[in-house]
Amino acid sequence: MDRPVIRPSTPFGPRRPLLCAATALALVTGGLSAAAAAGPATVGEQVAKNSDCFSCHAVDHRVVGPAFDAVAAKYAGKPGAKTLLMNAVKNGHVGTWGQIPMPAHPKLSPQQLDEVITWVLSLKPAASAKSGAAAATAAAAKTYSYQVEGKPVLLNFPVFQAGGKKVTPAVFRGFELFNSYCFRCHGVDATGSEYAPDLRKSVINGMTEAKMTDIAMTGIKAKGMPSWAGFFDPKQLGEIYQYVAARAYKLVDEGTPPQ
Repeated sequence: MDRPVIRPSTPFGPRRPLLCAATALALVTGGLSAAAAAGPATVGEQVAKNSDCFSCHAVDHRVVGPAFDAVAAKYAGKPGAKTLLMNAVKNGHVGTWGQIPMPAHPKLSPQQLDEVITWVLSLKPAASAKSGAAAATAAAAKTYSYQVEGKPVLLNFPVFQAGGKKVTPAVFRGFELFNSYCFRCHGVDATGSEYAPDLRKSVINGMTEAKMTDIAMTGIKAKGMPSWAGFFDPKQLGEIYQYVAARAYKLVDEGTPPQ
């Protein structure tokens, strides 16, 4: 059985490296580099991208926290909105948009906070937002059926590539990331451990991708789980979720999945 080689560097400290350093950097920062290459950004947007803001927020749709354009709409024209939002970002905040706390950002300077909030408040809802949301809803509604031990398993993502038993690139990337960063507490190949919950059981018991993203981005301080905001992005956490779900439903065995 193939075994992953584990990677050395994560928020927990030394790890067993799965990939070379260059590949590791590409895995974690690829999304940010692509965003930077997409076109010029305002100063405030660039500050947000260089911080961890886009780990939990997007411009036009909710991730862990509200969409930036929703924030702009809520506070449009309200006296003191900029100061209120700057303080919320600097000191952390919970309650306005739900019970998932936003962590404090004490390292952002007053000028950087001003630039970020000025940019956020300048946003207008995109004309294509509704159609984009409808497309996302339609995509989420699509299901993929598999037979496991004579029973059907329905998922909202494909585990295998068409016409074979090779896993999708997303599931394989999830395997790589899990066995680079998540294995120490949750067990190699998502087999569980004494340190943290067996995520396969969590999925079987109803943990969704959105819920896992919320937990991973905010952390659970009381249980020793750090926040991964600024380290993983939502896409990468989605890939990890797909791998864990594939393991939970016995579609993927221990070891390196066929690719």
